[in-house]
Amino acid sequence: MTGRDKNRSLHKAKSSKQDEFYTQLSDIEKEIKHYKRHFEGKVVYCNCDDPRVSNFFHYFSHNFEKLGLKKLITTCYKNQEMDLFSMNDCEQAIYLEYFGDKNRNNVPDREEIGQKHLKGDGDFRSKEAIEMLKQADIVVTNPPFSLFREYVSQLIALDKKFVIIGNQNAISYREIFKLIEENRIWLGYNNGDMAFKVPDYYEPRETRYWEDDAGNKWRSLGNACWFTNLDISKRHEDLILYKTYSPEEYPTYDNYEAIEVSHTKDIPVDYEGVMGVPITFLDKHNPDQFEIVGITKTWFGAATKTYPPQIQVSINGQRRKVTKLNDGATLKLVSPPHGKTYYMVDNDYYIQLYARVLVRRKGGHK
Repeated sequence: MTGRDKNRSLHKAKSSKQDEFYTQLSDIEKEIKHYKRHFEGKVVYCNCDDPRVSNFFHYFSHNFEKLGLKKLITTCYKNQEMDLFSMNDCEQAIYLEYFGDKNRNNVPDREEIGQKHLKGDGDFRSKEAIEMLKQADIVVTNPPFSLFREYVSQLIALDKKFVIIGNQNAISYREIFKLIEENRIWLGYNNGDMAFKVPDYYEPRETRYWEDDAGNKWRSLGNACWFTNLDISKRHEDLILYKTYSPEEYPTYDNYEAIEVSHTKDIPVDYEGVMGVPITFLDKHNPDQFEIVGITKTWFGAATKTYPPQIQVSINGQRRKVTKLNDGATLKLVSPPHGKTYYMVDNDYYIQLYARVLVRRKGGHK
């Protein structure tokens, strides 16, 4: 990819895609407190942040001694202005290096922070940024959601540890899910609803948008996730199961040998075969308890928003014509699900689902 192409794609990710989100300090504190043992003696790199105003830099610089860090590096993309969100129109960017509190006042003072000019624009894929990444032990940041595949691929290729924010939808990306399936990355602690400050030029939205008393614009995401490859105690906690399997309650798929489990809490304790569970299951996944064997968007192909004309049939026999359904995988059932709405096409029964992760209890049948 040429320099011009990289600049164009990153600017598109930050502007056209509108995924430039400013992470709150409270959200960083709430997540990183679970990883403290990993940071002692390490070099931390935040490579998608304006270092002078980033809460990632604020958190790690003010907790430098407490975490026992060796060095903190932050870089930003094409920005030299003291502005939370630049328009990324400056060709040269800066980076900061911090080695800790020297005058023992417990505050990262300006004279203790080394501010230096980059030769280029600070793109995380630039040669300069990659050289800094090679120095780092752990990367912590909020990368552009639109470039999430490429960003994670770079970290994996350079064998870096990381704690980064992404969108839950990234789980179903072929490249990301393969890493999850291979137990090379997993979800962190605080996944779900998260609020972010956004640039002034973002247009207002009808939902999940507001302005505070100071006029700052805010957006919230209900599916924000922390992705990491640092081991955490959460992923070794067993999911407590209490329900028992019955064919009436757990319909089977006709096009794959598995049962449908609509909610993680309803996973049967006594079923040893493959189960289709919601993506949100990964928030509680323990690799010692469950094996991931696939995902519906991988096995069956991604569904489109518009489906052929269908007849929706409720459990009481009421029917209505349906031409559009929500995004997700449509799985054929051997028999109609008990107590649920299902869809009938040419006398075959279907249930319309979002992507399902296919899992099997450890010790189950192969």
